[in-house]
Amino acid sequence: MNILVVRRLRGICSSGLAGLLVLCLLFAPSGLAFAADAESPIEPGRDYHTLANIEEFRVRHLDLELQVLFEQQILSGVAELSVERLVAGKRELRLDTRDLTIRNVWWLADSGEVLPLGFLKGEYDRALGTPLLIELPAELDAAEFKLRISYQTRPEASGLQWVPAAQTAGKTDPYLYTQSQAINARSWVPLQDSPQVRFTYNAVIRVPAGLRAVMSASNALDLAPDGVYQFAMPQAIPSYLLALGVGKLEFQAIGPRTGVFAEPPVLAAAAAEFADVEKMLETSEQLFGPYRWGRYDLLILPPSFPFGGMENPRLSFITPTVLAGDRSLVSLIAHELAHSWSGNLVTNATWRDLWLNEGFTVFLERRIVQALYGERRHDMEDTLGLQDLRDDMADLPPADTRLAIDLRGRDPDDVFSNVPYDKGRLFLGWLESRFGRAQFDEFLRGYFDHFAFQSISTEQFRVWLTDNLTAKQPGLVTDAEIDEWIYQPGLPKFAVLPQSPAFVAIDGARSDWLAGKRTVESLRGKDWTTHEWLHFLNKFPARTPAVKLTELDQAFGLTAIGNNEIAHSWLRIAIRNNYEPAYERLANYLETIGRRKLIKPLYEDLMKTPAGAARAAAIYAKARGNYHPIAATTLDPIVYGR
Repeated sequence: MNILVVRRLRGICSSGLAGLLVLCLLFAPSGLAFAADAESPIEPGRDYHTLANIEEFRVRHLDLELQVLFEQQILSGVAELSVERLVAGKRELRLDTRDLTIRNVWWLADSGEVLPLGFLKGEYDRALGTPLLIELPAELDAAEFKLRISYQTRPEASGLQWVPAAQTAGKTDPYLYTQSQAINARSWVPLQDSPQVRFTYNAVIRVPAGLRAVMSASNALDLAPDGVYQFAMPQAIPSYLLALGVGKLEFQAIGPRTGVFAEPPVLAAAAAEFADVEKMLETSEQLFGPYRWGRYDLLILPPSFPFGGMENPRLSFITPTVLAGDRSLVSLIAHELAHSWSGNLVTNATWRDLWLNEGFTVFLERRIVQALYGERRHDMEDTLGLQDLRDDMADLPPADTRLAIDLRGRDPDDVFSNVPYDKGRLFLGWLESRFGRAQFDEFLRGYFDHFAFQSISTEQFRVWLTDNLTAKQPGLVTDAEIDEWIYQPGLPKFAVLPQSPAFVAIDGARSDWLAGKRTVESLRGKDWTTHEWLHFLNKFPARTPAVKLTELDQAFGLTAIGNNEIAHSWLRIAIRNNYEPAYERLANYLETIGRRKLIKPLYEDLMKTPAGAARAAAIYAKARGNYHPIAATTLDPIVYGR
């Protein structure tokens, strides 16, 4: 584990700002201790990944005005912060930034005066960025006040990806999109970048004429001829849900409250693929309570997007890799929609508590799938999720297989394994099995209502669970069992694990075909769903004769298949078995897709042999420039060994 040590602030006293000498001696970021002691107890609810003094001040509203400059690859403008002082007499406000150029800071006094304030920046921390220290004058003693910060981003900002026209679907105009989760909002806005700080926001975004800007807020459905777009988000959100997309985008409605923003060549296919979203929204409200965000639209991003989706409220960001043509991968949409309750409405207070976002969301996602597509598909997706979880657990250190993971001194991205997702879902499924669906659904609705628009810790959930479920029917579960789920590694022996009867038949077909007991034609693979194909391929033996791979490929066209999930599983088999006919597709796949889930395992597989490592290095040299900074940060150590 890389322990982050807060460094001394060197050189800030030379700024000559009055009253900051004491800061030079005493400043220590609130987000970290001077040394992260793995043996000391974790403080529940304390955010170890912010440099802001969120216990003394809270940002309540953001007014953002930015110009999008594609040639320079920067955002330039001002952020106005409405701040509440939580502790009287405090004079130093600290904000999170990363690679921002701060030009000026002003106090917007109630009198209408705009008064310049002294500010300085602490020393850069590779993981957390740079604290911005703002000196508040003695006369600024109000409990609430406004600051204006003039700034610009840098081309290398970790939360921005500037996509050249050649890498877009239309090939005519560039594209910009943000990815603020986990702590990348600080790379494009100076703020308190912590999930427990919630704020409303308004924005004015200026883009080149002919392009469209969209945000995680109210979006105009018509193109602005002058390139000026205005946004409002009246519901308070955490910083990781602040989002912006800019490109040659068009809109198509798919329901009264739902629609798709996409580049023209992609729009029709996306609208057809996601035609069930309005039904998903209606089903979700029936199951979990009212949808509280107004509209629910989708933004289809370029293939370099490093994730499957991002649950930005009102406008989920979606990878084009799920455009399979048969709606077989739309559970990802169900997942992002479910975040409108678990995550966006009730939010993890710190990244240690991520399972409160993701475990609940996978549970809700599977309920939506079950309601819309039936028990068979639900069971298959549940079983595939368990397989992914077990694969991750086999590779992770035991401590990282706990739901409430210790992330002190670590990059918060370390928490994003399948553990918070599918172990969290299994925990909730176990509770449902003990208390029954009706009672557990009532508990869920109460949970979402009680904690709506709040950020909570694991321990707060633990108390709520006891008071509102387990204590009402003593003896159904024990505190020890619950604590084993949350605080202990691995899966409890008493976990209720999913099974798919459909996969039993697939296992038999695979075994018989590999043993030569049946022909490839008898597999009837053309009738299989995506989930059956994934199970068929994911359970292949480590080594498979080339003649069998050729036979399978010729029968079903797996090397050329358009479904990116199936292609991923097939290419992993090709790498393991040195199946050369798939190598051209492998290179193209890695050079055109940036979704980490799909490309990271392929690079890892390649690096296991000298020949594969050479191939990986050659492909990565071409592909790295196409990847989002988040993906490159993940892949660099794999390919470069550092």
